This record gives sequence, C-alpha cells and structure tokens, in this order.
Amino acid sequence: MSFQEFGRWFILIGLFFLVFGVIFVLIGRVPGLGRLPGDIMIQRGNFVFLFPLATSILLSLLLTLVLNLVLRLWR
Repeated sequence: MSFQEFGRWFILIGLFFLVFGVIFVLIGRVPGLGRLPGDIMIQRGNFVFLFPLATSILLSLLLTLVLNLVLRLWR
C-alpha cells in the first residue's frame, strides 16, 4: 500500500466520522425520530425499554447511501 493510498483512506475515514458526527448533532432536532411506528417501546411502572428498530433501519439505509455515494465519487 502506497503512502498516497494510505492518505486517501485516512481522508475517507475522517469524512465518515465527520458525517457521523453531524448526524448525531442533528438527530435530536428531527421530530419523531426514535418514535417511529416500528420502534419497540415497553413501559412497566417506572421501567421503560426503548428499542428503536425502525429508526435504526432508517439510519442504516441513509448511511449506506451516503457511503456508497462517497465511494463512487472517490474513484
């Protein structure tokens, strides 16, 4: 692996963390995120269990699209 290729990987990893960080900052501002119809929420007394299944799938699809676009533009 050459230094140039190694540098490209570092830039790509940095962009990934940048996009991931921006998503985390903005995720609290999106209304309804974490309360989608497919999210599992169990409330029993003072115990609350929240498993954001639909939200996780949605974020996974978005990140997959972003990473695919970045990798296609990279080449």
